[in-house]
Amino acid sequence: MSTLKQAQKRAAKAPAARPAPSAGKPNTLMSYRPPDRGTQPDLLFPPYASTVKRAPSQALVRLPSTLSEVTGPLFGYDRIHANDYDLTAQHNGDPIGERIIVSGRVLDANGRPVPHTLVEIWQANAAGRYPHPRDQHDAPTDPNFTGCGRTLTDSEGRYRFVTIRPGEYPWRNHYNAWRPAHIHFSLFGPAFQTRLVTQMYFPGDPLLEYDPMYLSIPTERARKRLISTFDWETTIPEMALGYRFDVVLRGREETPMENDMRHLLKGL
Repeated sequence: MSTLKQAQKRAAKAPAARPAPSAGKPNTLMSYRPPDRGTQPDLLFPPYASTVKRAPSQALVRLPSTLSEVTGPLFGYDRIHANDYDLTAQHNGDPIGERIIVSGRVLDANGRPVPHTLVEIWQANAAGRYPHPRDQHDAPTDPNFTGCGRTLTDSEGRYRFVTIRPGEYPWRNHYNAWRPAHIHFSLFGPAFQTRLVTQMYFPGDPLLEYDPMYLSIPTERARKRLISTFDWETTIPEMALGYRFDVVLRGREETPMENDMRHLLKGL
């Protein structure tokens, strides 16, 4: 039996982690619509061990949002510096590893661009190590690579980063567990409350079929939306290969998000 089928079989036997609606209480989140079926990962996916602890098992306490929470305050727009988009030029020396260009567009459900959206990324270095005290992976750190960047989408929803291809690393979820090479993406809407987080993977990575985070997305079609594509047009001669990664915020082609709670709000 394939790794994917084994994971799906285990997940099917697990108890559902969907909160029951609050009886007799009005719905205070009518402005939010759940995503299309099959686009988002289940909150409880036992092969991904952390979800067993953090997936809700009881009804959520729904707090009404005020206008100020939905429309502001804007976060981070005034703190973008000249080299924030170029993770290879943020220190005194060159980082170790293969330079790459990661670019794409942020789009809505109808394929229209979403302009002036704050996009942040963070990642491991070329050896698969994060510059964080809790990362004790036996791999070298890189003093010239912090692994964080930010930029704003332009009027056509386009963004662009220059970075280093991240390395794979062990993560102890299960025996001999390794995370595929990936880059974390964070997108902010008009307020901190509307933040969405996802991951970008690389084409042809053999670790994808063994990764519970990737396999937690219910359909193969949705999973493939997290895999970037090689982009000849953005490849820079003698410097860096280009990869394209578009992010769709709504609809049937919606990008799977790690922190999207909308699929808990049934019937909205």
